[in-house]
Amino acid sequence: MTYQTQYVVMYTTRQAAKKLGLTPKTLSRYIAAKKVPTPKIIVIGSFRVHSWSEQDIAKIRRLLPKIANGRKTRYQKQQKKRTKKTKP
Repeated sequence: MTYQTQYVVMYTTRQAAKKLGLTPKTLSRYIAAKKVPTPKIIVIGSFRVHSWSEQDIAKIRRLLPKIANGRKTRYQKQQKKRTKKTKP
């Protein structure tokens, strides 16, 4: 008899952020601002920890290009306004 077991690898927020090329603080801010969906929360002792699967990370990777970076976007908008005013 052969048993097939599937192990699901789970990542911490720090590990998920590293895989996404972000800092953990940035990923946490995106979660708090509801720009990205919250992953499964597990309780370890008295701590609540986000637990990221490969599917969660892939989903965030698809969303990242659609998330506007506030400071960068603001300055780009200001630059566009300046160039429109200078053109006759």
